[in-house]
Amino acid sequence: MLHSLPTFEHPDLIVGTETSDDAGVFRLRPDLAIVNTVDFFTPIVDDPYTLGQIAAANALSDIYAMGAEPTTALNIVCFPKGTLDLGVLTDIIRGGSERVRAAGAVVLGGHSIIDQELKYGMAVTGLVHPDRVIRNVGARDGDALILTKALGTGIVTTGLKRRKASAASVRATVASMIALNKTASATMLGFPVHACSDVTGFGLLGHAYEMASGSGVTFVLEARHMPLLPGARRLAEHGTLTGGCRRNRDYLKDTVAIDPSVRDSLAEIALDPQTSGGLLIALPKGDAPALLTTLHASGVEAAAIVGYATGLQGVSVRLV
Repeated sequence: MLHSLPTFEHPDLIVGTETSDDAGVFRLRPDLAIVNTVDFFTPIVDDPYTLGQIAAANALSDIYAMGAEPTTALNIVCFPKGTLDLGVLTDIIRGGSERVRAAGAVVLGGHSIIDQELKYGMAVTGLVHPDRVIRNVGARDGDALILTKALGTGIVTTGLKRRKASAASVRATVASMIALNKTASATMLGFPVHACSDVTGFGLLGHAYEMASGSGVTFVLEARHMPLLPGARRLAEHGTLTGGCRRNRDYLKDTVAIDPSVRDSLAEIALDPQTSGGLLIALPKGDAPALLTTLHASGVEAAAIVGYATGLQGVSVRLV
């Protein structure tokens, strides 16, 4: 559908929709560009305040993936009439506002409509120097790939809905989803990063595909090195999967190759749609250990080198 839509052209349009990047970027003046993104979704946890925190962190993540600083946010609310107490909505927006404040940005207001199903998220604006925008394309042969958060949020939250996830697994997953990518983004800016994307609805394999195909390389992801949320692999082994896993598998069937040696549970986690996932960073192999060490020292403890980029090998991504 997107391919049938007209594209916009403007001398100050730096990043549009052509490469499925995380946010749009528009130059305001030679030394300043504005970054715009929007994201919202239905509840994935029971607690309203926590939902607000997760949704805000998820929306802010696109700004961080571009190497930008968030400045303002607008609430997007769909709320059912007469079935939920307005206190629920108050707590959701309080949670979102807390994360925006933690990011050093401000909430300017928002818009709400009556809907049968609750939905919440934010439109976020950030700022960046036009010459310092980090895109999801530009990865090079020989680059190392670093992922900054553990995987499995979709599987664990599905386990929560089905009452199959342990309390410890849910706590770790919620903590991961609430965590901003602020530190990871600021840290990567000190290194010669070639490309970056945050891992969200298309899963690790889907976002790796977008990066690799746009860069004209193949990403080789090593399943044994993927950081996993506690309990995620056990839940996957017992069939606690999201519909998004299946949709991502169908979407990527011609562009991603999964080696037969990879356990099914790990393949499903690599396909699992993430909410407020980590950054997938491509940078020269020689700089990767130093970035990883700095990330760990800065508190981004789950960060791991999960693979590398190589010359195009028929498919865009290989999971081995």
